[in-house]
Amino acid sequence: MPSSAQIIDGKQIAKQIRGELAVEVVEFIQNNSVTPCLAAILVGDDPASEVYVRNKRKACEHVGIDSQLHRLPVTTTQDELLRLIARLNKDESVHGILVQLPLPKGIDTDQVLLAVAPAKDVDAFHPTNVGRLVQGKPRFLPCTPHGVIQLLKRTGIETSGKHAVVVGRSDIVGKPLALLLAARGNGGDATVTVCHSRTKDLASYTRQADILIAAIGKPEAITGEMIKPGAVVIDVGVNRSDAGLVGDVEFAAASQVASYITPVPGGVGPMTIAMLLVNTLTAAKALEQ
Repeated sequence: MPSSAQIIDGKQIAKQIRGELAVEVVEFIQNNSVTPCLAAILVGDDPASEVYVRNKRKACEHVGIDSQLHRLPVTTTQDELLRLIARLNKDESVHGILVQLPLPKGIDTDQVLLAVAPAKDVDAFHPTNVGRLVQGKPRFLPCTPHGVIQLLKRTGIETSGKHAVVVGRSDIVGKPLALLLAARGNGGDATVTVCHSRTKDLASYTRQADILIAAIGKPEAITGEMIKPGAVVIDVGVNRSDAGLVGDVEFAAASQVASYITPVPGGVGPMTIAMLLVNTLTAAKALEQ
């Protein structure tokens, strides 16, 4: 049993990806005389959303991608928001559109996400993009799940033939991540079990995992006793507590059992933003062809 798990440094790996991306962006601009552009829409004044959007804009700047911020008041109606999205869909200088969630009460999130043109849906939330992912023909990979796969690949962790247990079945993380892990090829070929709030005796599944991914949004719900010795633990959760930010995994106990573990913060979070930038460049390449 390992005495202490090796930390998977998401900040460092995201920095490496941004460095590679910056070179690709320069090349794209030189070849096309067009700068990739990401338009972010922020409705209301949720403090966490403000921070996320600011970080995304800063990351765009670092790799040479243009960014626009469309800030709308909390009183914005659904129709006004849909009109803005329709305008951005038609704007040829905009390659990616990001609607920062959560949206204020009274706005139908599904309708709004459905309004974003699939070719500009860099979050990969649109049903068309989800369907393509299911069929193994993705246009974009969803940012957080793709970030997790990159963490595994770039740390040299083999997924092929391994038992991956994903705790959480959200449309944004759990479901797409299960698909990516089970997909054919590098970073996939795993045998995948998906657990959720209705799973009976959760620990009996998590203890079987060679790769355990926690994405349930419950602070420190995965304890050290729930982890197989030597397992790789990826913690997608970000929960605010009195002690600051904590993940879905009890980090101190888990790192005594696991072989590799991601910290919170500084694990999966920076990767999500890096993969959003990758998708923006992918969108620009497709739209400028």
